[in-house]
Formats: sequence, structure tokens, C-alpha cells
Amino acid sequence: MAKPLYPWHTQAWEQLQQLRERMPHAILFYGAEGTGKSDFIETFAQSLLCENVRADGHACGACASCGWFEQHNHPDYRRVRPEALEDEPGAEGDEGAEADSGKKSKSTKAPSKEIKIEQIRNLADFMNISTHRQGLRVVVVYPAEALNTPASNALLKTLEEPPPGTVFLLASNSLDRLLPTILSRCRKFALPMPDNAAALKWLKEQGLADAESWLREQGGAPLAALVQSESGSREDMDALLQVLARPGVEGALKAADKLSKAPLAALVSWQQRWLYDLLSYKLSGQIRYYPRYEKELAVLAGKVHTANLMRAIKGANERRAVADHPLSAKLFVEDMLLDYTACCA
Repeated sequence: MAKPLYPWHTQAWEQLQQLRERMPHAILFYGAEGTGKSDFIETFAQSLLCENVRADGHACGACASCGWFEQHNHPDYRRVRPEALEDEPGAEGDEGAEADSGKKSKSTKAPSKEIKIEQIRNLADFMNISTHRQGLRVVVVYPAEALNTPASNALLKTLEEPPPGTVFLLASNSLDRLLPTILSRCRKFALPMPDNAAALKWLKEQGLADAESWLREQGGAPLAALVQSESGSREDMDALLQVLARPGVEGALKAADKLSKAPLAALVSWQQRWLYDLLSYKLSGQIRYYPRYEKELAVLAGKVHTANLMRAIKGANERRAVADHPLSAKLFVEDMLLDYTACCA
């Protein structure tokens, strides 16, 4: 049978069925990271290829096409994603990638986190032959922001002159990281963040202990919360938060050695959320990510100057862009923590 939808996607699925009568050549699904976009579009891809679609728009799960799809060898389907995701079977393009970013490839060369032009060019032969079942041809691309510049331009050319009978399904966590020209050639479809009750219910059904804390720390994204809970990263997160809660040069230098062994992109993201909470508490008394540190955030909010805090947020944003390729992990973490300490001085 076809994979069931996450419960928070039911309404979006019903809305999506209205597009099937006049199917766009490209649909861009967008929404928060860690909410299941890649699973949603693959479910839709299977339904587009199914030879006996159910009344609710889901694939039948029983026809020859569904059999090929579920065995990952459908001749009219292609999935394009970064090599880093292909290197880890079952990994999802928009689910908690930070938790997995510290995993090492067996190869001496780290797998690419970009979608490269060769991957787009390799679609040419696929799109120039007839379909096997006289149906549609489906190409899934995620996360779309992983397209590097040459790959983006190559995809744009295809979207400008789409092959007949071909549907492109893209997923993005961040529309502002895509070329405006690609955006203009796709029908945009929003996948909303699940409400807190639905996300918590689902996490508890997965057997996650302390589900509420994990969900809050991931900004309400349930799949990201589940991935983080399974990553073994809570110890690193707590070590970082303790330094952020009690900033000091000695503590920063001491913690940097240990934390430099953690995924750097995850460290920066945790700090970004901390800074968001600090600014939010200072301006409105509200905390989104780390309510268990309310006392420490309250103390810091009373001391830190808003201008310094804004500079720290800008610095964290810039640091996130280079976190995957630091010259030295230890120096990277030291710089991150000392800049924060100076901000709070």
C-alpha cells in the first residue's frame, strides 16, 4: 500500500487534488524544515504515476506502477537530491538534516550537499524517451535550495521549455534561496506547520519521551524533533546552552574543545534559536525554543544591549553559511562562543 500521509497534511492533500484536472508542469512545495515535505511530494508522485488512483487521490498501491515505485525502480520517475542524502538510505531532504550533518562518509571525500549540474543534465535522456505506461513522467527535486548555480540555470532552461507529459515536483525549506526565475515558473503550494497538539500527539505515538521539549527546541517541526532525539546530540546541545546561559571567556574556551567534535551547523542553529529567545524575551517576555532556561534568559535579557544582540544574531547568520566548511572546527567554536560572550558583557 502507498505510504500514509502525516496527519497534519490531510487538508493540504485535499487542496492539492484540485490541481490535478489542470496539472501545472512544475509545483514548488514550500514550508518549514522538518515537517515532512519530501514524504508528501513522493506520495503525490506515486499517485500521479498510479494506474488506478483512488477517489481520494491516493495511489492504489496494487498496480504495476505502484509496485515499481515502491521498489524504487519506476522507469518514469526520477528523484534528484544531494549526494549526501543519497549516501544515507532513507534520509529525508527536509528532515532534521542538522542532526545527521556530523555523520562521516565511508569515502575519504565527503559527499556533496549540493545538487550539481550533472544531475540535471542526466535527466535529458530520461525526458526524451516515451513513457513506459503511456502516463506521466515525474521528476522530484529536493531540497531545491541545494541546487548550485549551474544546476539552477540548467533546471531553469528545462522549466522554460518543459517536455510534454512531464511534471516537476520541487520542495523547499527557504524560498528566498531560490532563483526568482525558477519561482516564477513553478506553481507554489504551501505546506503549513502542524499545530502543536497534532505534532505532540504524533511524537508521543512514536514513543518519544519528553516530546514537548524536543518539539519546542525544533521550533514545532515534529520530524526534526524526532530525528534530533535519535541523533544522540542532546548532550552537546545542553553543553552549549549551559555556556550560553552563563557566558564567560574561561567557560567558552573550555567548552570549545569538546563542542568542536559536534556537528558545527547544529551548534550554530542551536545558538541562533537561543539568540531568538533572548531577543524575544527582551522585547516581549516570550520564549519559543528553550522554556527550561527561562530564568537564565530573563537575567541575560536584562543585561544585554539590543544593538549588541542584533550584531550577535547577524554574526550567527553569517557563521551558519560557512559552518559546513570551517578551516578549523575548534577555532570556529571558540570564535562563536567568544563573540557571544562579548555581546553579553
